[in-house]
Amino acid sequence: MSLRARLGEALHRAESVEHELLDPATLRDARALASLGREHQRLQEVVRLAQALEQAERELADAREMAGDGDAELAREAAAEVTRLAAAIERTEAALKPLLVPRDPLDDRPAILEIRAGTGGDEAALFAGDLWRMYQRYVDRLGWRTEVLSLSEGSVGGLREVVVRVDGPGAFGALRWESGVHRVQRVPATEAQGRIHTSAATVAVLPEAEEVDVSIADNELRIDVFRSSGPGGQSVNTTDSAVRITHLPTGIVVSQQDQKSQLQNKLKAMQVLRARLLDLRLSEQEAERARLRRTQVGTGDRSAKIRTYNFPQDRVTDHRIGLTLHDLPSVLDGRIDALVEALQLAESEERLGSAA
Repeated sequence: MSLRARLGEALHRAESVEHELLDPATLRDARALASLGREHQRLQEVVRLAQALEQAERELADAREMAGDGDAELAREAAAEVTRLAAAIERTEAALKPLLVPRDPLDDRPAILEIRAGTGGDEAALFAGDLWRMYQRYVDRLGWRTEVLSLSEGSVGGLREVVVRVDGPGAFGALRWESGVHRVQRVPATEAQGRIHTSAATVAVLPEAEEVDVSIADNELRIDVFRSSGPGGQSVNTTDSAVRITHLPTGIVVSQQDQKSQLQNKLKAMQVLRARLLDLRLSEQEAERARLRRTQVGTGDRSAKIRTYNFPQDRVTDHRIGLTLHDLPSVLDGRIDALVEALQLAESEERLGSAA
């Protein structure tokens, strides 16, 4: 399907969404209203670019007509305008291209971001903390909201694990390709000989699951309660407020102790459990489709090394798309836009190719 045909379909869908948002039935359905609202926000950018494209094409037609005029000076000016407008049209079409790819509806959902220290001991925990700060600054710059669901600190700083809910327009779509093993190469602060160490942390990005996505029967759960441990307020080590939920069919275990009450911890743990069960189902589906994929961008394989952060060479390399950036401090400061956009573009081109 051509770009213009896809654009026509998107504009038609934008009109339909606006009508659906005004439907009284939609206004009574909070879930449908939220879903349509996210789609409407995304399609408004398509409408804006389509209007700019239409205006540029009208101006280009006028400029070409003027370029054929007998007045030599006017013809030169018109020819320069033709060149400028043609370039503007090309840029607009390039901006439209990823917006017109058949979209995964999960991309507009909030994301559950999980970061865990991997191989490397204390240095891995420090690196996991660095990754969390990187994502936190990226999210803050976008004006998105975060809610820490669970956090476990390392013994000398950093983090053993953190689980965070990220809410913003297209949050899961932007962060989903961060899933995988992130490797760091640097001289740890504890290294007296100045030797470079290699450590790792794992990142998992899951779409937030709604209750209709995953059905969980009560008899599929084992719920244990225990006393919270670690730093905290008066409730720590005094009440059985911490909760551990085991999903018996899959063996998935979720523990939660950051909230003050047992009920709050249970609700947060169920939120994470639903996200992990949805991710498991999607991963099984993706594993079947991955055999047909040309790249590894779309597989979301979290066992694979996806990115290396090399301090001595001031280098960040994403191994899936072969992209290297020589500005490590900026990346760790949350300016990962170039990486996110390159990964999204690679996936968009793959989807366009498979849908052609």
